[in-house]
Amino acid sequence: MDLEPRSGRLAAWGNALLAGLVSPDDAVHAVVGEDAVHRVEGLPGEPTPVGLTLALGRLRALGVTGLRVALPVPGHPLGLSGPPEFNKRALEAEEAVICHGGGGLGLVPEVYEAGPAGDVHAEVVWHVLPVREAPPADVPSLGEAERELAEALREATEVLTRLDVAGSGPVAEAAIEAYRARAERGAEVLAPGYPARAVRVLELARRVGLLVSLASSNGHGGAVSAAEMVARGEALRPVERVARRARVAAYNSVVEERERGVR
Repeated sequence: MDLEPRSGRLAAWGNALLAGLVSPDDAVHAVVGEDAVHRVEGLPGEPTPVGLTLALGRLRALGVTGLRVALPVPGHPLGLSGPPEFNKRALEAEEAVICHGGGGLGLVPEVYEAGPAGDVHAEVVWHVLPVREAPPADVPSLGEAERELAEALREATEVLTRLDVAGSGPVAEAAIEAYRARAERGAEVLAPGYPARAVRVLELARRVGLLVSLASSNGHGGAVSAAEMVARGEALRPVERVARRARVAAYNSVVEERERGVR
């Protein structure tokens, strides 16, 4: 599981920009991150791809008031609402951003690698497609997500301990150190304007996701046979699902609370 999906960055910082809490330059810098460049293709009124600054301004002019995240995988269309063409593209990418307001638009990232060997960088094209304006699939409230995560973290820890993969081997150690370094570099887990509970839920979801990722990739533990590897995957699949649901709930919380009149 990617700890910070591009759709999450776009939605979080796009929401902060739409709320007037950050400047366009700061928002775009945060969204692009370590990528080389992001462009948006298929935006109404723009016959050619445009940069993120222009795209976010155009979306606001079109009436977009918020951005939601979808993190679907086969068999679990988390955050999607259709139509089939958009769902298909989002499932292929395993992520998407859905605009609230603005006539039903969604964005799906396509990532390209460019540059010579040893200096490869990512270039991202966001494809704008029509979406159905309907409630997103299977997205919990922040409260539900937090309760589910607490239980999922206990279950994941128990499974990893039983399989002797909780933190063994250089692969696990390197992943944990990389996660800690990223957490220290970025004090802001989410963009300005998000409630403290959303920050807490997203951080916990990332920890659960890291545990699942380590269990899936780390071969130094006790589960070494093919049958045991299958059992490991089956045991952790529900945990991974809970973590994805919680991440979507955190990223979408600003829009959900605005709809309920909380903010």
